[in-house]
Amino acid sequence: MTKMADPSSSVEIVEGCRLPVLRKNQEHEDEWPLAEILSVKEVSSRKLYYVHYIDFNKRLDEWVTGDRLDMKKLQFPKKEAKTPTKNGLSGSRPSSPEREVKRKVEAVPLATQVSPATPVPSLPGSAEASQASVFPAARETNSNFKTREDHEQLSLLTTNGTARRLIPSQPGRKRKANCGGADEMIKVLQYNNPQSASVFLPPPEDSQDSSDGIPTAPRMTGSLVSDRSHDDIVTRMKNIECIELGRHRLKPWYFSPYPQELTTLPILYLCEFCLKYLKSLKCLQRHLTKCNLRHPPGNEIYRKGTISFFEIDGRKNKTYSQNLCLLAKCFLDHKTLYYDTDPFLFYVMTEYDSKGFHIVGYFSKEKESTEDYNVACILTLPPYQRRGYGKLLIEFSYELSKVEGKTGTPEKPLSDLGLLSYRSYWSQTILEILMDLKPDNGERPQITINEISEITSVKKEDVISTLQYLNLINYYKGQYILTLSEDIVDGHERAMQKRHLRIDPKCLHFTPKDWSKRGKW
Repeated sequence: MTKMADPSSSVEIVEGCRLPVLRKNQEHEDEWPLAEILSVKEVSSRKLYYVHYIDFNKRLDEWVTGDRLDMKKLQFPKKEAKTPTKNGLSGSRPSSPEREVKRKVEAVPLATQVSPATPVPSLPGSAEASQASVFPAARETNSNFKTREDHEQLSLLTTNGTARRLIPSQPGRKRKANCGGADEMIKVLQYNNPQSASVFLPPPEDSQDSSDGIPTAPRMTGSLVSDRSHDDIVTRMKNIECIELGRHRLKPWYFSPYPQELTTLPILYLCEFCLKYLKSLKCLQRHLTKCNLRHPPGNEIYRKGTISFFEIDGRKNKTYSQNLCLLAKCFLDHKTLYYDTDPFLFYVMTEYDSKGFHIVGYFSKEKESTEDYNVACILTLPPYQRRGYGKLLIEFSYELSKVEGKTGTPEKPLSDLGLLSYRSYWSQTILEILMDLKPDNGERPQITINEISEITSVKKEDVISTLQYLNLINYYKGQYILTLSEDIVDGHERAMQKRHLRIDPKCLHFTPKDWSKRGKW
């Protein structure tokens, strides 16, 4: 056991210091990861330190006492270099998030600059132009979260999460897209079981969509993507200790802009039907005698068994929508919160019992999206996670897209758990289609990427990125081949056996509206 110096000694710990901090890992063993001190406060003559564990997710940040700090390895924050200002006088140049990001990007090789949430460009395309984005290489950035739940959920991502080397195209070899090196492709064909099914994939004609994630025109509607340049010490720290929602007590993961006077309470009480926040249990009990809601406001558009979905207009039910956003922000780090909820629709999934319809999760979407986004934010509340509700929300969002006659994609960036859920859903949905294909006149079945996209309403870029992620797609003798090995088939069948919750399109009562023809939402 490391012996620590007394934190109340002459050395003063200030914000920005780094040092090892004692915590329990997923095996409940002691470990000393490096952490940064974000804030210091004194409670009952005892100092508390708010720490962020370096290379860990922010949801693990916490207040710790001085006896958990290893003072022997204390690192003080580095001073900014003095730089001349416009008037010629020397001054300190403050560090900005943009500059830090730029430094990191310049130091990262080309292959690792691709976001894991960025779709792979459609095939065929120029080999030179697509080298940087064909490989979803930066998956290992999501594998540093150390709780037991995170470790289990991330196992899918980290098993194939190593960055693949970019192989330059060789002269004299005509290939329409850089789907991997020649050696890599031949191995896939050689080592796959000859009994496994192969599907010929003729390249689509009109699949030249841009996939760099940069809109070609200014946004005309709302977005919930967080602008990380506005992060400060306040928004980096959790401000709510505990939330009581119905029969559940939730421990928030991230900052949420609830009123300042509520952040000092040990427990924040929420009405589970209208989501109004109250400061005490007595206030909640008084509110429940007056609150007539037993389900979310809006129209119930789906019901099967105990599962229901309600469609809520962000303009007509502004207060509920704002309260929902405040609650969701406690568990979403990559999204910001706008009080103008008018441009959004909210789809709330509930579970019914004798007391009412209890919120399980939700997703929001823009009424009009210029980038074909069918989801802006998506969240399953922690008590209902790892029970199949996340995939059910995703499946429901694509069922709405099918009724609308569109293909859709979630707004980027996705959170770590959101990315895993979407990867899993896309994989299962596409494999389900490929395995149901029947041979045509004794020949191997054929299907195009456009056809997969039309059947599933999954955008073409997401279809291709999933095929690349599963290492199914290969370029061989002038055409693309999908090879389904026995391992892939067996793994898919096992996963589908565990997936008990599915959306029944017959239970969906939804009529899409043309929001572009409405003068005001």
